[in-house]
Amino acid sequence: MRATPAKVKTRKPAAKRAARPKRRSARDIHPTAVVARGAELADGVRIGPYVIIGPGVRLGAGTRVGPHAVIEGHTTIGEENVIFQFAAIGAITPDLKYRGEDSQLIIGNRNSIREFATLHPGTAVGGMITRIGDDNLCMPYSHVAHDCRLGSHIVMANGAQLGGHVTVQDYAVFGALVGVHQFSTVGESAMLGAGAMVPLDVPPFCSAAGDRAVLHGLNLIGLQRRGFAPETIRTLKRAYRIMFRSGLKVSEAAARSRAELPPSPEVERFLGFIEGSARGVCRPAGPASGAEGED
Repeated sequence: MRATPAKVKTRKPAAKRAARPKRRSARDIHPTAVVARGAELADGVRIGPYVIIGPGVRLGAGTRVGPHAVIEGHTTIGEENVIFQFAAIGAITPDLKYRGEDSQLIIGNRNSIREFATLHPGTAVGGMITRIGDDNLCMPYSHVAHDCRLGSHIVMANGAQLGGHVTVQDYAVFGALVGVHQFSTVGESAMLGAGAMVPLDVPPFCSAAGDRAVLHGLNLIGLQRRGFAPETIRTLKRAYRIMFRSGLKVSEAAARSRAELPPSPEVERFLGFIEGSARGVCRPAGPASGAEGED
């Protein structure tokens, strides 16, 4: 009788083995990271080495957290954010009024939070929430204190610091080492020069610099980059001159601007901000002048 040859298992060629799709985890968490039980991580979240994520944290889809970053407290972070190494987000505020309440830090989508930036949650005095919008850039060592309200498309350069209860409107830009006093408001598309110390509100579309900060006209480059029409910019220039160079009181300057200038939503936001400021606004250096200049 002839022996039946044994069946030999053959391996598929390496090329075919490599072609098989690998199963990927919905979340990519480095083995050295510490993610507390109770933290909520959406699909596509990536957690780097030695990261610490607290039990009350929620991270939206596609958010990435770099090495050694710490995210704690009742912190909600939206989608596609990038948090760089050593950022500290959601730690309890050093505000002496804080009494351990379960306040929140809520961050929107597509923000970039760079190295050593610090962002704190709210307090009972400020409504319990610090809120940050979308598409913002917080550069290294920048600080967002308790109960701040930030809009979207804001740039905070290295070392820019916001005191508690500060409001920042969309498209504002902070130079390096800017300091903003508690309860101040920085208007839409305002530009704060490097090292500015800001004790008062900064009107929309304006540029401010110095210690203590004074206005230096409109933020013309910022307005052009946003695509404001030349006619809109000219009208804002005239409103600025009437408000700050005519020698009129705020109510009188606002009334004159509305009477003499063509209707403009941007001018209305500029005037309404100044009229509604409870803290008072930064003004140009020097005495007001009746000479308003030409366009």
